[in-house]
Amino acid sequence: MNPVAEAAHSDPRNILVINVTRIGDTLLATPALRALSQLWPKARITFLGHPRRAEIVQHLPFVAEVGAITKRRALWRGWLCGRRWDLAVVYGFDRPLVRYALRTAEKVVAFRQRDSALDARLFRCVEPPAFQSLHAAHFPLLLTRALGVADAGGALAYAVTPAENSWARATLAATARAKPLVGLQIASFPTKGYRDWPISHFEALCVRVLHRWPDAHFLLFGGKLERARTEALASRFPGHATAFAGKLTLRQTAALLGTLDLYVGVDTGPTHIMGALHRPMVALYHCHSPSRLLAPLEHPCSYPVDHPRAAEGCGPETPMAEITVDSVWTRVVEAMTAHPPAGL
Repeated sequence: MNPVAEAAHSDPRNILVINVTRIGDTLLATPALRALSQLWPKARITFLGHPRRAEIVQHLPFVAEVGAITKRRALWRGWLCGRRWDLAVVYGFDRPLVRYALRTAEKVVAFRQRDSALDARLFRCVEPPAFQSLHAAHFPLLLTRALGVADAGGALAYAVTPAENSWARATLAATARAKPLVGLQIASFPTKGYRDWPISHFEALCVRVLHRWPDAHFLLFGGKLERARTEALASRFPGHATAFAGKLTLRQTAALLGTLDLYVGVDTGPTHIMGALHRPMVALYHCHSPSRLLAPLEHPCSYPVDHPRAAEGCGPETPMAEITVDSVWTRVVEAMTAHPPAGL
């Protein structure tokens, strides 16, 4: 055992990790969860996350319990006798979550909250790094490293259950013979709309895929806000496309993603899930958030496509249309050549 960690905790039996955030940032904390479990394999790790996203962490072998919390709920929790933890790791900068952890855990590690009284109560108070100064998967590891916990790899983790996999196979029974099965994520979330690649570009890419692989079938993912756009795109390829946007739960989406022969998508939640599933993927990154900061680490078949201005950097106003269909098609061919699906 690392002597710093041994002195700090003497094998904590119960560890709480709080990470109330979006899909991608929830997954980006899984390397830190793995590191905690590797150092303290007998500890029971409880994860509390966003009510609509905590399920991302369910069924991971190194997490014993998953629940939901919000900063509002945190204001009322932990005042009376109840759950206690030996150690709590709190991500983000919502002070009510940190205060909740301080009420319920013997020792708490968090990023500096810019509240001197609150920061003084932390067992480890970690200075947040400068904007875009390190890979997004290394950001959560700063807290575990502050405890003397060695990294246990940077790969993201997600677990599809056998029942979920069976559901996905049954859902796709009508397209079981399609080769390749290609997933498309055409849009990011509204506040990051600058990451969206034009629908016309996706359409042109689909034309090339079908010309090369006439039996290909596209699965179009997204939320309710993308439903109209995905259905319009699917209508351009009758018999070769199924639009699932706005029709699936988060875990159903992940189960279908796990069946794909290839995924092509912009930088958003499902792309991070693909980064954890280790299936062939082509992800498109805006120059304001390039692949060097967000592409999945230790991924065996990731083929990122950076915006042509990635090296120089840019602001959100720079259009994603500058990523050409040719550049994405090149990566699609590379991915399919290196990882051809069985029977193709």
